Amino acid sequence: MCGLFIEADDSLWKSSTRSMRVDGVVTSIRLEKFFWLLLEEISFRDNLSVAQLTTKLYLEAIDAEHDIANFTSFLRVCCSRYLSLIADKQLERDELTPLAEMQPTSILEAEAKNLTKRQQAISLQRTHNGTLN
Repeated sequence: MCGLFIEADDSLWKSSTRSMRVDGVVTSIRLEKFFWLLLEEISFRDNLSVAQLTTKLYLEAIDAEHDIANFTSFLRVCCSRYLSLIADKQLERDELTPLAEMQPTSILEAEAKNLTKRQQAISLQRTHNGTLN
């Protein structure tokens, strides 16, 4: 199993910092190359630059009254959820339908059900195996 991760292209976890304007303020965001590539993919779907996508995410999170004190963590989770939704077949990776045009309610409901189902399956398997974590 570890070879799947250890033998991957090590440039994917190297960090780089990009300076951009977010809500009119120049800021620096440090992320691993893997996440920058995903942000580029997501922004391409919606015909935005990465800076525009980042600003849009920031402003919408503020409007929703989310605490985004660690904005880079928020971006990593956004990227991870994007891939998770693709893995659960809630999104098509190669489809170029803008994410902004999608109705989030049914996707979020399916995501919650899938997460609960996975957590229950893991818990059941751990109980069966007699492991705690």
